[in-house]
Amino acid sequence: MTAADTREPLPGAGPAPQPQRRAVAALRLPWLYLVSRRVPVALGLLAGLAVLLWSALYWHWGISGGRAAQQFISLTIETAAAAVIAVTTYGPFGEPERATGRWLPYLRLGAAAALTAIAYGGLAAAAAGGPLPGGTLALLRNLAGITGIGLLSAAALGGAFGWTGPLAYLLVTEVALTGNPTTPWVWPARPPHDLGGALCAALLFAAGTAAVTLLGARDSGRHSAPE
Repeated sequence: MTAADTREPLPGAGPAPQPQRRAVAALRLPWLYLVSRRVPVALGLLAGLAVLLWSALYWHWGISGGRAAQQFISLTIETAAAAVIAVTTYGPFGEPERATGRWLPYLRLGAAAALTAIAYGGLAAAAAGGPLPGGTLALLRNLAGITGIGLLSAAALGGAFGWTGPLAYLLVTEVALTGNPTTPWVWPARPPHDLGGALCAALLFAAGTAAVTLLGARDSGRHSAPE
């Protein structure tokens, strides 16, 4: 046996075909991104919120408080879903990831859009538990608008604090639900087919998605600071 024989690959131990390696590499990057943003955990939380909404509708939580109480319960769950989506923008690697990840904007956009669609699908399916205040159209408007607020909060304050915007908006809306607001910016208190409220919610969602896609979450610079 010569030295040349030791350099020959064993049968079946050769490198993977080039297309296969490219496919694995193409899937590995999105998976690493999703894991670093705790998206699997977020999916579990969104599923739990869908179950919670179904339970609230099925068991008629808050029915003694009238329609406003039921609407506030459903809005609280929608706000929680938006907060979960916003928090997933937090990344643990800071500036090194920004400097080396040329696919990063596309991953941000895809993750935000996909999680919003999954959240809407899960909450809309939960509406089978009973009458949903405003129906699925109001659900889509509320979820999209509050998610946009959460994404803007993440871009301004950091991904870990993306929940603050949705929570603040929920507190403002709680007061509006008991009255008759005229501004479309308080869209959860508007009728489901209100065009002004839908436009405001869509504008905020577009702005939040664009901010996170182009700028990312404003996370702490401690990861990139020299040791």
